[in-house]
Amino acid sequence: MDPGAGCFSEEQFREACAELQHPSLSGAKWELLVETLGISIYRQLDQQTGLYEYKVFGVLEDCSPELLADVYMDLDYRKQWDEYVKELYEKECNGEAVVYWEVKYPFPMSNRDYVYVRQRRELDFEGKKVLVILARSTSVLQFPEKSGVIRVKQYKQSLAIQSDGKKGSKVFMCYFDNPGGQIPSWLINWAAKSGVPNFLKDMAPESSQARGQIEATAASLHHSHSNVGPKPHM
Repeated sequence: MDPGAGCFSEEQFREACAELQHPSLSGAKWELLVETLGISIYRQLDQQTGLYEYKVFGVLEDCSPELLADVYMDLDYRKQWDEYVKELYEKECNGEAVVYWEVKYPFPMSNRDYVYVRQRRELDFEGKKVLVILARSTSVLQFPEKSGVIRVKQYKQSLAIQSDGKKGSKVFMCYFDNPGGQIPSWLINWAAKSGVPNFLKDMAPESSQARGQIEATAASLHHSHSNVGPKPHM
């Protein structure tokens, strides 16, 4: 079945498409974090949590939209390259495909787990084919909270991809994650800031020019690896 079918509205999908075509950064306190080699990362402070929401815009060279979307949805592939994965699988719950993900955190912090739905769609927007993937946290009886593991209850992510007219992909991503617990907000923000470009790098094939683009972006943030928590989710 279509993962997460019915969990997201038509408007939400079209909003992601619109953001890809016309970035929405006015009227809000978005600040440019880094801009290099065609990739720009912005962030905005969430006043309630003290954490940042991130937006990424750019072009990934020699990676097709279909390839990026396939990699993004492939949980088995994620297990191969993401060292923070302890448990990751998809299960049908009440007619919906729900993802369970436990993420390893360094001692003495508790592991986190996520229960979320996601949906991939192909849309025609302003005459262009756009692949959109939406994800958000959810709660189902089939995945009760575990003792010693903190359940992440605030998570959302959107990804919109279209061809750049050559061999690459024009990409928009929006991401917010509140891991909860007693981790200082500055430490969570530091991990997310380095994790966003690293996540994009791991999505791209090793031999692609996109890898070099994203590695340069990560270097511009002065971090090459996140030691605290997970990278953005699929």
